[in-house]
Amino acid sequence: MAQENDSNEISTKFSKLNVNALEFVPSFASSTTSAAAAAAAAVVTPTAAGTPTAPLTTGTSSSGGGNTPTSAAATPTPPSSSAAPVPMDAKGDEEAKTPENNESEPLDSWDAEEDSILTPEDEEMDLDDGDVDGDSVAKVSKKKVPKVEESKSKKEHVNVVFIGHVDAGKSTIGGQIMSLTGMVDKRTLEKYEREAREKSRESWYLSWALDTNQEERDKGKTVEVGRAYFETEKKHFTILDAPGHKSFVPNMIGGAAQADLAVLVISARKGEFETGFDRGGQTREHAMLAKTAGVKHLVVLVNKMDDPTVNWDVERYNECKDKILPYLKKLGFNPTKDLTFMPCSGITGMGLKEQISESICPWYRGPAFIPFIDELPSLNRKTDGPFIMPIVDKYKDMGTVLMGKVESGTAKKGINLLVMPNRTQVSVDQLWSDDEEVTAVGPGENVKIKVKGIEEEDVSPGFVLCDASNPIKTGKVFDAQVVILEHKSIICAGYSAVMHIHCAAEEITVKALICLVDKKTGEKSKTRPRFVKQDQVAIMRIECSGLICLEQFKLFPQMGRFTLRDENKTIAIGKVLKVIE
Repeated sequence: MAQENDSNEISTKFSKLNVNALEFVPSFASSTTSAAAAAAAAVVTPTAAGTPTAPLTTGTSSSGGGNTPTSAAATPTPPSSSAAPVPMDAKGDEEAKTPENNESEPLDSWDAEEDSILTPEDEEMDLDDGDVDGDSVAKVSKKKVPKVEESKSKKEHVNVVFIGHVDAGKSTIGGQIMSLTGMVDKRTLEKYEREAREKSRESWYLSWALDTNQEERDKGKTVEVGRAYFETEKKHFTILDAPGHKSFVPNMIGGAAQADLAVLVISARKGEFETGFDRGGQTREHAMLAKTAGVKHLVVLVNKMDDPTVNWDVERYNECKDKILPYLKKLGFNPTKDLTFMPCSGITGMGLKEQISESICPWYRGPAFIPFIDELPSLNRKTDGPFIMPIVDKYKDMGTVLMGKVESGTAKKGINLLVMPNRTQVSVDQLWSDDEEVTAVGPGENVKIKVKGIEEEDVSPGFVLCDASNPIKTGKVFDAQVVILEHKSIICAGYSAVMHIHCAAEEITVKALICLVDKKTGEKSKTRPRFVKQDQVAIMRIECSGLICLEQFKLFPQMGRFTLRDENKTIAIGKVLKVIE
């Protein structure tokens, strides 16, 4: 107390002068603040949550300096008022440390919420928590908040790829959906509209929400797969906006490989549908690539119905539909189950969110696009398998950030994973699901994962991030069943092409033809064929130029299906039967 009296005297002297002691005598700060802190602690102890107040004194000693200590110590009552606000924080900290109190613990319980969405099984949570938090306290809080689990929507993640011929209106529909669901604010769109008008391209402004770089905007053509997301009551959708131009088909394959649902956009405008659908148009190729990429459901949007040449004419709609239907059936889409046609207009937004009004379109009374995809049955995903994520893209950002879609399993912050095929062990530093930071990710989500332990140069698209204890198979030589779709000449041993499998593109050569498969009966030929030609199905041994990650089709379809391309055309599709070496 001697010290306190001492400091009291000093501070009273200073308060008479009405100046802040700190400005003159820096050493004075330490003595008074500790005194003020002691006084404050004495006052506040009853209010703090009945916890020992040792931390409080330290808590205030730093910030107590800010309160003009003069008044605090000079008059007996103010300490509570001037110094109390500071300990309040400290009190909050105290509470956060005590797991009993769930109210003032937003962060921790939020983490737990995130986890609870992604890990339905509590056992899994128990197992993994050990690695993530050595902190038993955090664990307690996670277990203690079963209430919160329900409050957060368990939205299913669905990846939608927009495909179709160049200029069918894919980016515009994507942009329109984002503006209808409120993902792009009005001001941004008005800015785009102004800029587009300056370039006398005012009908392009919606597509700029997805075509972000300058080149894409100047030419009005998508080059890379644009990504964005929107949410409905039930689901969280990621839009993948694929390029329609035939030079960028490889990019489009990478986009389709991540999709669960494909939207084939066709233009109803006179002449545009025909160019897109005839030989050499991208409508056919894209639909086929989507099927081979394993898209479960195809929605065909007949766009530009508001065009003066169409004017919501039912005959034109049916004409487009009847022309394309046989081809889609041939690809293996079942019109009753996984094919849906709907008319819409991307630029006006009709038929996307609300049903088209009867005055404009009396003949189509089906649902609009967004409600329809929202009602689709949910997909079964492998939550329990080992973690697998094919890498679509990577960039440097204070570490290496890998992008891709999680195909199976879950990953949490802090766990160790492997990058295959070069077997580099990495640890997960941060996770984002559609640009929102999360603590765990599950299958079907489009994620960015920041990893430590590998340089950005050492990763290329097509590598796979997978579970360290159960890594994915890699191989150079494999047997595959291949369907030749269109190829003018014959294919024999020694033929080379580019193979796209999940997100990887690799040069391959056909080592040997093993047998032909009868399309109707599925019987295999007894003799080895010398060649295969268009529309035949063959089993062949294929050798890649480098090691790639792949898996038998029957064990894991996403990692076992591929397309073969040559001379800018897709010539064949196939599935991996077994990995040889």
